Amino acid sequence: MSDKTFLLLGGAGLVGLQVARAIAREMDAEKIIIASLYQREVREAIAVLKKECAEIEWIGEYGDIFLREEFQHERRSDLMASKTRRDELYDDLFGNFHDAYRRSRLAQLILQYKPNVIVDSINTATAISYQDVYAASVIAKQNLDALFDEIDALTRAVHQLNHVAIVEPSASIQLAHSREQTEHLTTQLSTHIENIAHLRKPAQTAFESLLISQAVPQLIRHIVLILRAMDQVGTRLYLKIGTTGTGGMGLNIPYTHGEDKPSAKLMSKTAMGFAHTGLMFLMARTPDAPIVKEIKPAAMIGYADINVRAIHERGKQVLRYAPRTEKLNGSLTLRDSADAYDERGKLEVVIVDTGENGLFAKGEFEAITAMNQMEFITPEEIASKVVLEIMGVNTGNEVLSALDSTVLNPSYRAGTLRRAALEDLARLEDETQSPSIALGQLGPPELSKLLFEAFLLRQRYHTLDRVLNQRPKKIADALYAWLKKHSEIVEMIVSVGVPILAPDGITILRGPRIRIPERADTNRVEVSSENVELWAQKGWVDLRAENFVMWRERFEKMERARKGLRGRGSSAVTTEAYLYEDIRIGEVVAWVFNNEVEGYRIK
Repeated sequence: MSDKTFLLLGGAGLVGLQVARAIAREMDAEKIIIASLYQREVREAIAVLKKECAEIEWIGEYGDIFLREEFQHERRSDLMASKTRRDELYDDLFGNFHDAYRRSRLAQLILQYKPNVIVDSINTATAISYQDVYAASVIAKQNLDALFDEIDALTRAVHQLNHVAIVEPSASIQLAHSREQTEHLTTQLSTHIENIAHLRKPAQTAFESLLISQAVPQLIRHIVLILRAMDQVGTRLYLKIGTTGTGGMGLNIPYTHGEDKPSAKLMSKTAMGFAHTGLMFLMARTPDAPIVKEIKPAAMIGYADINVRAIHERGKQVLRYAPRTEKLNGSLTLRDSADAYDERGKLEVVIVDTGENGLFAKGEFEAITAMNQMEFITPEEIASKVVLEIMGVNTGNEVLSALDSTVLNPSYRAGTLRRAALEDLARLEDETQSPSIALGQLGPPELSKLLFEAFLLRQRYHTLDRVLNQRPKKIADALYAWLKKHSEIVEMIVSVGVPILAPDGITILRGPRIRIPERADTNRVEVSSENVELWAQKGWVDLRAENFVMWRERFEKMERARKGLRGRGSSAVTTEAYLYEDIRIGEVVAWVFNNEVEGYRIK
């Protein structure tokens, strides 16, 4: 292996540290970067590893790789407490990808060190799912309900105030009553307005926190960020140490995170663990991606140490308290003030340290590792499998290759039936005189645009060669003139949400709905030459001459590849090949996807 630089995400953790040792011992590494969340654990790991293998360059990096570079050393809870920071977190998750990539701590780490191999032992499923969207949902609903109740009460008070009868001044009794009602309702209005002002901020905070805590968008953005960075630096292999979420147990797992069984929070972890596997399965089928592998332990991982330790929970030291007697009557306070209890010092217990899995007392460790419970596997065993997979040895424990060998791939029967289906579709098109081109409901938006443009070229010119014999300006004018004579085609195109940009570049034919640009936040968008260019490329039928310069270039490549087929046999049939003289709109668009956007399958 020529791999010299290794980036170990979570490298100071229980498994990561053993992977670092195994790579240093068994591979010809020159530089190993240990990246973990906390500075202390990185320093301790580097100190140990340098003593064991001084000839390797050990580099330590700490910080949260799921955040932007400038936030990497901040606690997520502190970021969530700030309106400005929440807006920035939202933008990193749902905003422009290129900006998020530029700011990403993970991307910058990969770009800085350009690793040949990345081993990711971060428990990504836990890091993302344990932001607890369930608790965030409850809190958001409570706050929003309280806010909306006050808004409803304010609306009712305003309605009542508008209907208070104002009578003639001579009717002094009624007038006094009317004034009394008005004063009462005005007081109510002031109270409701104050309550709304008081409730608005916590409701907004809870709602924004809920949006940012969603696991699926975070996982998807994480995958796309790391793929882009690895592609940019030419990383050879990405190996993920994943999780089943339940230590290999089923929905009957007794070790939950609350009263529910199975715990929704725990099931979220499992869902994210296997969603991560699914996204890596797609990554492994992406052209020019690194080799992608996953080792997925299905047992508790342990252990790092056995000692007596002061216990901490959620970053705070757990203290011992003398009990206080209380009668059960009426209600029960779940979180009482610690000041009402006699403090008896730190809680210190004999524990087994299982790294990212946490600290267990002897009783807990004995129960969870008992036969037919979660049981356990050692980090050294996992590290051994990891190194073998990096070397290219088939361990039989790599998850993505197992999925590759068991998924159902395209079949010979389906290939035969495809031809029959296309012939039936063509026959029905002829019988009904109704061309079947695109509905606009299958993405990407370029699909409909390209199909309609290819259809127009076929209707006017029929073959690649005839298009190549025309100047782009003449093609644009000819297609526009053809459309003016075929209103039914124009109606079809605009009715599925695809505008037609005329050759002049400033006139469009449109229907009631336009699919591109795709905006959920507004119904009106600014028209500029830059925007029109972007929209025309993305999803408008573009009849400008410059678009047909591009179509001619495509057809030249396709025609050249087609003529090169003769005499070369099956080896000539590659993604660059186009097999037909005539314009077959689906085959043409497939060629575009294969050759211009690398949108093809490799397995």
